[in-house]
Amino acid sequence: MRDSNGKLAVFLAWTAFLAAMSIWPQGLARAFEYQKVEPLLDTETTIIGQPFAYPADGPAKVTSDIVTLMPGEETGWHEHHVPLFGYMLEGELTVDYGEKGKRTYRPGDALMEAIDYPHNGVNTGDGPMRILVVFMSSIKGVESESVPAPPE
Repeated sequence: MRDSNGKLAVFLAWTAFLAAMSIWPQGLARAFEYQKVEPLLDTETTIIGQPFAYPADGPAKVTSDIVTLMPGEETGWHEHHVPLFGYMLEGELTVDYGEKGKRTYRPGDALMEAIDYPHNGVNTGDGPMRILVVFMSSIKGVESESVPAPPE
């Protein structure tokens, strides 16, 4: 019985080795094709065309969150008083900017959100929506990066 198990182990080891050798060149090729730096966004304006500047009233402060909404869930009408970078991680988010129109974001989309302009986000997908948000403000800046606001 031991001899049979030993042969099986050698057979399985060789099979795994040969399989790895046939996959290895492809994996190696993929390793050389990856992007060490993958640009996400390079802009001087928000999603609705506003130029933006970082608050100059004190030392810089960066706050980041991952916001999750379930299907059909809304953010509620709100606005941001500081620059906000967003990067979609999962799902689908449709944002209503009132008279500026609606935009739909999907995984991999990056944006600079509207500043001092009311908007409402809705998860219009079939599953959870997750977005990384990065607020760029100052220590002496506003108390909250998002505040409720009526639609325009």
